[in-house]
Amino acid sequence: MLKRISYDRQAAVAYAHKWAFGRNPIYYDYEEIGGDCTNFASQCLFAGTGVMNYEPVYGWYYIDANQKSPSWTGVEYFYDFLTRAEKNPGPFGELTSLEGLMPGDMIQLRFGKEIFSHTPVVVDVGEPPTVENVLLAAHSYDADWRPLSTYFFQEARFIHILGAYQDI
Repeated sequence: MLKRISYDRQAAVAYAHKWAFGRNPIYYDYEEIGGDCTNFASQCLFAGTGVMNYEPVYGWYYIDANQKSPSWTGVEYFYDFLTRAEKNPGPFGELTSLEGLMPGDMIQLRFGKEIFSHTPVVVDVGEPPTVENVLLAAHSYDADWRPLSTYFFQEARFIHILGAYQDI
């Protein structure tokens, strides 16, 4: 049986600020082998939910550098896991608009390629939200308080985190 729990956005954002320009030694740094952005986003998300899903192929988890789900570090897999229709353990969210973003949400960017390849974490949203006042933290081009407008992207998708499901 699953219980829906709330997402601690403040914890996720605090984690993002703490580690935006550093690396938590608990987690491997994938910077040199493809990028660390989604690993960082997953760490922030875990800081705000405390729930992983250890299902081998379709879960969302990190044990060590070699024992992790594709969704922990892969941009498209991360998106697929968060927006899944099934109710199973772990965080979940939905696509939203720029206006629907809140601190702790995720943005994925597509730069000239056919796939999305970067996952920054929203740390602040101005009123009304604009690409100038939605501020992000990220790894792979480490940043904190970086305006969305400073990225040169072809497309952005906005993921609003709704909470997490936890086994009871």
